[in-house]
Amino acid sequence: MTQNIYDTPDFFAGYSQLPRSVHGLDGAPEWPALRAMLPPLDGARMLDLGCGFGWYARWMRSQGAASVEGIDVSENMLARARELTQDPAITYRHDDLETAVLGEGAFDLAFSVLALHYIVDLAGLLGRIHAALAPGGRLVVHMEHPIFMAPSSPDFAKDNKGRRFWPLDRYLEEGPRTTDWLAPGVVKQHRMLSTTLNHVMDAGFALERVEEWRPTDAAIAQAPRMAAERDRPMFLFFAARR
Repeated sequence: MTQNIYDTPDFFAGYSQLPRSVHGLDGAPEWPALRAMLPPLDGARMLDLGCGFGWYARWMRSQGAASVEGIDVSENMLARARELTQDPAITYRHDDLETAVLGEGAFDLAFSVLALHYIVDLAGLLGRIHAALAPGGRLVVHMEHPIFMAPSSPDFAKDNKGRRFWPLDRYLEEGPRTTDWLAPGVVKQHRMLSTTLNHVMDAGFALERVEEWRPTDAAIAQAPRMAAERDRPMFLFFAARR
């Protein structure tokens, strides 16, 4: 079963205060780049994997999606999503992505934000997503970049010339990594970039685009702390077709 850290009181309290939790899509500086990877949504049946507070589900409906099914392992996240949603075409389901039954050919778009790096059996999930999509359906994923998940220190280091660099810890060794983020003991599943993308292709998808996100000049001007995110990729995006 996926670790349900989001239902831990201290973690959820901290997560609820993040800009993306308070302001939704306006609080996610990577949203414009991710939005550009989405296909046309008019009439689409959407599957939101790790739907959280439902920000993306509601936006998809505003862009013409016919229906959205959101799945999340966190009761806390789903409770907030239901509070914020007044749309009968959006449904939320409490389930674990490791084992959730997704059906066959029921969706045109599968979408996931900051969830797949928690999944142990990523190959199995991608296979079920492939089956759940209609022919020509799309998969768009936003997850933590493998480099970001394998630091030997939470801070940047400096070489003997004073230049900053991001120290890696056993990048080639895949498996669970435990970190303290908002609460102690958060477990994520580290995989090399090649492993992740090969899982996508092995599931039967054709990769269409891959992005290693970095903040724009405009994002840094608005939030100067984001300048550090140009030293190594924080997020990985990819789009694929069934």
